[in-house]
Amino acid sequence: MFKLNKDILFLIFEELQDDSKSLFSFLMVNRLWCETVIPILWRNPWCYDIDYSNKNYLFIIVASYLSNNIKESLTRQGIQLLSVEYQPLLFDYLSFCRSINVNTLNTISSIGSSLAYNQFLLQQEFYGLFMKKFSELKYLDMRSIRHQIFYFPEAKFRFESLCELKCDTSVDSSYFYGLAHLCQYIQRLVIVNTDPSDYYGVSKLIEVQKNLKYFGWKDVHSIYRLYQPGYIIESYKQILLALEKSANIINHLNLNFMSIDRTLQRVLPKFHKLKTLAYNFNNFSEEQIKMCVYRDLEILKIDHYALKAASIMIENNGGCLKKILLEPYDFDKHEVVNFNEDSLIFIRNIHKNCPSIEYLCLIFSPSNEHFAELEKLLKNCQNLKSLLLAMFDYTYYKELTHEEILEYGENLLRILFSSAPTNIKEFRFCGDFEFSLEVLEKFLETWEGCTLSILTSNYTYEGEDYKKLINKYKYNGVIKEFRYETYKNMVNMDIKI
Repeated sequence: MFKLNKDILFLIFEELQDDSKSLFSFLMVNRLWCETVIPILWRNPWCYDIDYSNKNYLFIIVASYLSNNIKESLTRQGIQLLSVEYQPLLFDYLSFCRSINVNTLNTISSIGSSLAYNQFLLQQEFYGLFMKKFSELKYLDMRSIRHQIFYFPEAKFRFESLCELKCDTSVDSSYFYGLAHLCQYIQRLVIVNTDPSDYYGVSKLIEVQKNLKYFGWKDVHSIYRLYQPGYIIESYKQILLALEKSANIINHLNLNFMSIDRTLQRVLPKFHKLKTLAYNFNNFSEEQIKMCVYRDLEILKIDHYALKAASIMIENNGGCLKKILLEPYDFDKHEVVNFNEDSLIFIRNIHKNCPSIEYLCLIFSPSNEHFAELEKLLKNCQNLKSLLLAMFDYTYYKELTHEEILEYGENLLRILFSSAPTNIKEFRFCGDFEFSLEVLEKFLETWEGCTLSILTSNYTYEGEDYKKLINKYKYNGVIKEFRYETYKNMVNMDIKI
């Protein structure tokens, strides 16, 4: 058998760095594979989809680095370190680490003690250890942090290399001032707005950045309770003005604002180099949307009800678009004014302006005109890999009959198996339509030789007859995956099938 050398293995494992299941399995192959994969796993050991409160080994490994004096002091305090005596570590694990996740660190420190004060002491020792042992710090998720870790003597050298920071606004402004002094080359900054009472510190941190490529802001729903008489909500103005200083270098902008700040209407058009834009364009006029011209835009994410705004953006910026996504919220067609007309223009503008589209979410009516435009889209957009179809009947205020729902499903599948590009690998279905067993089987027959993944928000396909049909085509290799999901999960294209 051909033997791969360590360098080749490392390059392969690098490509799989987000596939934790595979990486963990590689540990068991042989010593060479284990030695090669350990540095990749330990770059960010806090990010894997496991229950850290039940994983003592991570706690034991980190605690084993503490000096004997510190261990004795913590033990006297009543902290259980669970150290493995007389078993030296096989690797210098912390030397590979480049990241800190405060929430995960808080979780594993609870293994040592259930007392808040003891956990605080233990976390403080862990942070000091990281500042000494890490060769550099690339990623920091400091949400819920309680420690001023930039005061450690070695912190200056670690924070200078910070590339990615995730934080929330509950942290005191003085903390952000300290970070602003040390971290001026952050490339990816994500801020969760949990306390909209003081943006001075976080604004300063944004303002001093010299290499910011990605900026994300998310208002959490709990801040709604603050909207009451007597409570002053800080406007986003100072955030936006600080962000404006990086308008010429930011490539990715993801904004989730719950309130309106008209500063954005002036600032947003200045981000000429955007490749990703996620925003709902609330309170933007048509003329203001037309001012937002991004010739390099590849990903557009917009609210499901903002079809008119999306159409304008596509018309002005569609040439390079590869993904058009919709926010994963429950859809109510009655929220959308002129739904039929706007959804028709939406489809039309995509097939006229987006020849390179690969991932696409569509919300539309089951009219003949919509089906005709959908057919044109499928024929013109030959690079499609994943297609979400949310079809809602907006022409009736009465409850639809089952016959009408089946007819809509049959019309949809007829267009898909006659016009969909052959390289498409994923369909997501939801709305006012359903596929009969006969129609679904006819559709699957046409995809022989391909492998499809299908998500649906309709629980009907969990029935025994449908499962039997689906399993038949799984066995034939036509279906890779066919499963039911909530509408919210299905519309979220970040959830992979």
